[in-house]
Amino acid sequence: MTRHYWELDRKSIWHPYTKHSAMEEASFPVITRGEGIYLYDTEGNRYTDAIASWWACNLGHSHPRLVAAITRQAQELQHSILGNLTHSRAIEVASELIGFFPDERRRVLFASDGASAVEASLRVAVQYRHNMGQGERCRFAAFEEAYHGDTVGAMSVGYMPSFHAAYRSLLFPVHQAEAPCCARCRHGLTPDACAVECFASMQRIFEQHGEELAGVIVEPLCQGAAGMRIYSPLYLRRLSEWCRKYGVLLIVDEIAMGFGRTGKMFAFEHAGIDPDIVCLGKSLSGGCLPMSAAVVKEEIYATFSDTPEDHTFYHGHTFAGNPIAAAAAVECLKVYREDRIVERAERLGRILADRIEAFRNLPGVSAVRSLGMIGAFELDDPPGGEAGTARAQRIRRSLMEQGILVRPLGNVLYLMPPLIISQEALEDTIDALHDAVAGAA
Repeated sequence: MTRHYWELDRKSIWHPYTKHSAMEEASFPVITRGEGIYLYDTEGNRYTDAIASWWACNLGHSHPRLVAAITRQAQELQHSILGNLTHSRAIEVASELIGFFPDERRRVLFASDGASAVEASLRVAVQYRHNMGQGERCRFAAFEEAYHGDTVGAMSVGYMPSFHAAYRSLLFPVHQAEAPCCARCRHGLTPDACAVECFASMQRIFEQHGEELAGVIVEPLCQGAAGMRIYSPLYLRRLSEWCRKYGVLLIVDEIAMGFGRTGKMFAFEHAGIDPDIVCLGKSLSGGCLPMSAAVVKEEIYATFSDTPEDHTFYHGHTFAGNPIAAAAAVECLKVYREDRIVERAERLGRILADRIEAFRNLPGVSAVRSLGMIGAFELDDPPGGEAGTARAQRIRRSLMEQGILVRPLGNVLYLMPPLIISQEALEDTIDALHDAVAGAA
């Protein structure tokens, strides 16, 4: 059965972010089901999903409450548009969602995937300026090597040459600031001596181009695809202050970091700020179904009136706010509250941070860092030795044989397991990774 599926797969599927050469390896596992923190394949093998299936399944797989909510909704209403109509599940998830924000005067604009939420936020920011008679303010600032998705607008503000070089001519210009990363501080500073010197690059953008900026978009506290680059809440707080000073909208992309991943419901909470637009996705539905959103302050929404001029936001997606996905999201948000998932992530995050410190003593390992339920480190390129990226892939294969699924980012190995993982399973996973890294030295 497995061989049959694998042969069909190789003839029919274009795998995302997968090199052609990888298809020459022994067949990928054919996953048939998931339960808790585990995935199971056609051969009966069990894998610890140590990356929460691309950082989405914070509540693990087949969570009984989410499955029940999806099943109930599928028997009642499968789809209904939100254009001049509404439905109860979309109302419930939007109402529940805004309750997590410091200022609940917000509107939820639904989309399907994270990149779509980012695209919507960019369009909202530009049209907001147009609505205010400031059409010249149509540019954005973002971090170098940011990642916000693979649609054209998202690639523009999240341009990563290794991913997007072929599309450079399609993208609009963006002011790129130095990306902060405390584990590899470009200024040679330690956290106790830091005065957020890395903000100087962003400050220059404000001073030189502030009057043309519609918004600044950042991944709060951790640049995921760039290699889990973690930075200080002080930077985010200062960025918020400068956005207020220049009247620039602050857009935070919480698609990967939101819903407890950092030990807070949203990563921006660590900085004590209240962004203008927040992009959500992935774990909004517990990773069960495609659903995302741009959560926008009411004062911005109010400028989209159609009187006396028509400023209607002519933007939307067919499946935005889909009832089945929304039902999963409603139940997911209830689970976060009732099961105190964020508090659990904060507690387990302390354990993860403590145990990953031991990796500093391994040969060839550097830049060890953690944030909530994220732990990461880099594998160096020793003179005349095996490159860090090659070593990372060798470790990935070794862990796969042990039933642990990881997915390196270049020379960066990281853990982002479901937040429901037990302390024992978390410690076992960290220990297995430690042994694999030590064995591959």
